[in-house]
Amino acid sequence: MCVAVPGTVIEIEGKYASVDFGGSLIKARCGLTEIKPGDKVLVHAGYIIQTLSKTEAEEMEEIIGMEREALKNND
Repeated sequence: MCVAVPGTVIEIEGKYASVDFGGSLIKARCGLTEIKPGDKVLVHAGYIIQTLSKTEAEEMEEIIGMEREALKNND
């Protein structure tokens, strides 16, 4: 199973966008959905597959943070 996490579009260069995932920048292919710098997006297999509202991104980031904490407590 793959889990997509929210990232932030930093810039768009042709068919690719730089997306920031908590300090890690990746290049992702654009074109499946309209994007602009500052948008929160989901990336899967190198493609931006969805834009998120601010609320959706915050909710996902909160859930991911809770999962990370749970995993730390199990160690």
